[in-house]
Amino acid sequence: MHFNAILPNTEKLAPNALFQYPRHECLIAYDEELSFFGIMPDLISDCCYEDYKDKKRENQERLMEERVETAETNTAKLTLQQTMWAAFENPHTSSIALVFYYVTGFFIAVSVLCNIIETIPCWYQDNMAVTCGEAYEQQFFVVDTACVIIFTIEYFLRLFAAPDRCKFMRSIMSVIDVIAIMPYYIGLGLTNNKDVSGLFVTLRVFVGFEHSSKALKAKSTQFLQRVFRIFKFSRHSQGLRILGYTLKSCASELGFLVFSLAMAIIIFATIMYYAEKKVEATRFTSIPSAFWYTIVTVSSGLCKNGKL
Repeated sequence: MHFNAILPNTEKLAPNALFQYPRHECLIAYDEELSFFGIMPDLISDCCYEDYKDKKRENQERLMEERVETAETNTAKLTLQQTMWAAFENPHTSSIALVFYYVTGFFIAVSVLCNIIETIPCWYQDNMAVTCGEAYEQQFFVVDTACVIIFTIEYFLRLFAAPDRCKFMRSIMSVIDVIAIMPYYIGLGLTNNKDVSGLFVTLRVFVGFEHSSKALKAKSTQFLQRVFRIFKFSRHSQGLRILGYTLKSCASELGFLVFSLAMAIIIFATIMYYAEKKVEATRFTSIPSAFWYTIVTVSSGLCKNGKL
């Protein structure tokens, strides 16, 4: 360790003193020294903090470019099937895979939102609520058809690219894929299939969640990093700077937690709505109306500690 070479005379510094960042020093070595002594980067002096952040950003961009080049080199040696499977497992391996990933995620969100909106009353006729799904049945059917087509194409592409097709078909995510699209095809020959397809289509969101958890965490980090730039206005307060740095360092975990909680609320609210849909005088007249019940149930514990 050469800590005194980077931050000299640290033992003589006052408790609230700030550190300097020499521009000629290696950023990685500097970060290692800070980590070793448990010093947060927010304790760097204002005159050097921007230089430190700029150099750290440049270093991260350079590492990202090297990773992309390595991934492209490795992808060039793979077969078509292996390339497709790698693209499904890691969408950032190529631009086409990334586009397909975002398109699939978009249709997953559309299918879930449509399933929720269909249950909301649009107007009342003869003291009876007319849901949006009944009022705009044709429009929702077209959107549902487009979503199912995308999901079907994705499933068969994954099945083709899977290294072990039998193992893939037996996996939980594959079963959820089939459950999400089969009610649509079965319902083409039935007169009333909305309750079945509406209940299971919401589970489809777990497939996108499972296949893209790493990409989601990375995207959440990038988004929250932009949000936390507002802490630049709090540079005069060291306490707020430390708080902002703490939140920023766990941004991906916070985003992951919020996303998981939102998915749980949607899933259980959907189940409660369809479970009590035929019950008279039910308070769950739509999926959004079941949101509050789900939120309260999830956040309220039955044990003594939960009640406190």
